[in-house]
Amino acid sequence: MPIVVQKYGGSSVADVEKIRKVARRVKETRDRGYQVVVVVSAMGDTTDELLALAKQVSPDPARRELDMLLTCGERISMALLSMALQEMGVPAISFTGSQSGIITNDAHSQARIVEVRPYRIQDELEQGKVVIVAGYQGVSYKKEVTTLGRGGSDTTAVALAAALSAESCEIYSDVDGVFSADPRVVPDARKLETLSYDEMQELASAGAKVLNAQAVEFAKAKGIVILARTAHGQGSGTAVQELVAPADTRVKGVTAEAEMAVLSAAVEEVRLPELLEFLDARGVRGRALAFDGLLGREGRAFIAVPLQDVHGLEALKRDVVARFGAAVTLREEVGTVTAVGAGLNADWSYLRRALGVAEEVGARVHAVHTSPLQLTLLVDKPYLKPLTARLHREFLGN
Repeated sequence: MPIVVQKYGGSSVADVEKIRKVARRVKETRDRGYQVVVVVSAMGDTTDELLALAKQVSPDPARRELDMLLTCGERISMALLSMALQEMGVPAISFTGSQSGIITNDAHSQARIVEVRPYRIQDELEQGKVVIVAGYQGVSYKKEVTTLGRGGSDTTAVALAAALSAESCEIYSDVDGVFSADPRVVPDARKLETLSYDEMQELASAGAKVLNAQAVEFAKAKGIVILARTAHGQGSGTAVQELVAPADTRVKGVTAEAEMAVLSAAVEEVRLPELLEFLDARGVRGRALAFDGLLGREGRAFIAVPLQDVHGLEALKRDVVARFGAAVTLREEVGTVTAVGAGLNADWSYLRRALGVAEEVGARVHAVHTSPLQLTLLVDKPYLKPLTARLHREFLGN
């Protein structure tokens, strides 16, 4: 029997009735002749609530203990879904990430999967059971519980699909696939039927929340087609896959990222390797690095830092001041707006238009980052939504 891996996000399992709805969908898939592995996120806002609880105890929680705490959310979801399926007469069993054979490195709160040993899952599937797996978590070679960072349940699902040679990996959320912009910001955003791995990874890393960037990276490496679908209907969704030499070189999407900060360092006062080592020691990853100066020998270095997995921001600020003084500053009032598409930077036309649109909406552009698939403007946060909507209209026609 072919294997299907399905992942359900927090909004899809937010309460008991939604969990029952997911159980019915899983049962329908099994009744069609598939072996089913289900990966679940924590219910609703459980992860945020647990994180807030930790912050009441410590403004900079120990990452190991934070992982022990946050993995509780997915365990609740997996057990309840297994119970719901059993109540429907479907044999099911729930596993944590470690029980599922998800082996990671030892980078607490931002671990990466290095190996999958799904032996227990395979045994239970052969016995006719649906296997429910807690997403977002694994176990390191040191036998420590680890988490994969925000959106890590997507990575769990893709990794299991690869290890089990699954027929498909279906990622379910409250929207029917990937849109050209956040529909809450751009009501006329259009659903994208297909996206290349590279385009989806650029959108995800730039702030689009439908899929996790590491999951897309894993899917590309393993050749797994991701189907992003709605958990609340029968929409066609979006297929993320390898697209060879796509003829469509238009902009595919525009997205914004507000959860970020920018570190600015005077390179004549701070050795860049020392700053990067300082960030690595605190698990602070950068999205982009740029220089304002002659080959980095003078001027300033700028590092864009996504904040979704930075759990001790105030402590980080204090440490920056204590270590580097005024030579390094951290700014939180800025964010990015990013357009993604193949051939977007083949000439200067898109950048010229983007800068013109920013001027129209009154947004000061602090920095620009370009790559073969991406054009990003760094602007003050109040301008993120209007600039996203206006760029979408400029590049996609609505």
